[in-house]
Amino acid sequence: MPALFLAAKTTDARIEEISTSFEDFLYRAPYKFGGREVDRVTILNVRCRLRLRSGQSASGYAAIPLGNVWSFPAPGVPYETTLGAMKALALRIERITRSFTGFAHPLDINLALEPEYLKAAAEVSRELNLPVAIPKLCTLVTASPLDAALHDAFGKLHHRNAFSVCGKDFVRHDLAHYLNPEFRGEYLDQYIAPKMAKRVRMYHSVGASDSLTPGEVQKKIGDGLPECLEDWIPYSGVTAIKIKLNGNDLTWDAGRVAEIDRVTTAAQQKRGFRDWVYSLDFNERCPNVQYLLEFERTLKKMAPEAFTRVQYIEQPTARDLAADRGNTMFEAAKLRPIVIDESLTGLDTLLLARDMGYTGVALKACKGQSQTLLMAAAAQKYKMFRCVQDLTCPGAALVHSVGIAAHIPGTAAVEANAREYVPVASRGWEKRYPGIFDVRDGYLDAAGLDGPGLCTSQGSES
Repeated sequence: MPALFLAAKTTDARIEEISTSFEDFLYRAPYKFGGREVDRVTILNVRCRLRLRSGQSASGYAAIPLGNVWSFPAPGVPYETTLGAMKALALRIERITRSFTGFAHPLDINLALEPEYLKAAAEVSRELNLPVAIPKLCTLVTASPLDAALHDAFGKLHHRNAFSVCGKDFVRHDLAHYLNPEFRGEYLDQYIAPKMAKRVRMYHSVGASDSLTPGEVQKKIGDGLPECLEDWIPYSGVTAIKIKLNGNDLTWDAGRVAEIDRVTTAAQQKRGFRDWVYSLDFNERCPNVQYLLEFERTLKKMAPEAFTRVQYIEQPTARDLAADRGNTMFEAAKLRPIVIDESLTGLDTLLLARDMGYTGVALKACKGQSQTLLMAAAAQKYKMFRCVQDLTCPGAALVHSVGIAAHIPGTAAVEANAREYVPVASRGWEKRYPGIFDVRDGYLDAAGLDGPGLCTSQGSES
């Protein structure tokens, strides 16, 4: 394992304990994206304890959905196989993290261990004889709650919010050490809002198979929650809608947005609301940028009002940007910000995307608190559009996501769709954060997320 760095700080902490566990939940309704429907989730829970040289200690907690369909796409490979690989990798990452014996900041722990995590992913792929190797994105997702739990404990250890213990007083190195020489002399606190946003606009998701009106609902759930977009809008006071598209049927994609706009307009008129927006997510399914350009032109003609409400477009083409460097987004981004999501696995992919015409980044708790902070700094320096997306994150994972959106300056909005598809996984959290888990005005209330750590431990035992 790499030797730790010089210039130790008295604020550095050592890992005393770390443990993982899994929880399984069924969705109340399936969620279709990227051509597949998901109806269940496995949550990876992580608990840890850090200790200072003085002997003082604090515990941390974090959780994330193991979104194998999204992070480990492998056509023809069963769901249980990719999920099993992620669970095996999680246990391997737990052992690797526990073996780190130095005193350090969570940023430096993650920097030292990420190469080891990637080696572990390759080993698990070989040992399980997987037909497709575990990709880097999947490794980041699997490691993310361990990294977040360390940040949570580190903040609590110093009686500070986790976003406020990343400056020069706590971190040994400037950002050039983690990013590139352009960041020499800079620290993360320069890229964290000095005052947390009190609330963040919430994106409500509409999956590719979701019902839009009561008449489209074929089988009622009957659990008291809305079952179609038309009913969700007044129930949650929806002000922003994320639309999942197929990317392989231009007529369907444009028509779907137009129909969602028709239903939304009628519902918003009833409540006297005018200022709503859309985001469009193709989940990499567009064959090329020409498809996207034609889609933009078609939508502009078919439903001009809907087009004017599009705030950004997310990951239209395949995540491996280097495989098709000529498939640039310059023309498409003239009309709306084009955001990378699946492609973003580090500064190298952010810079490549920027060189190819992408103008925005999706920040995600499921890629780790350390990477999220670093990518947020890079996105701000390079003047890129910023939004926070989730992975159908319930409970602590959603609290973490809202915290990111509230602390990163200029964040457009945050997605929060576990309340639609798997609210059972958030049970108990609404008592602590009702403004996050029972939204009625279209905004997520960040009150309390400036407390010690990441505020992800509160309610975790509910």
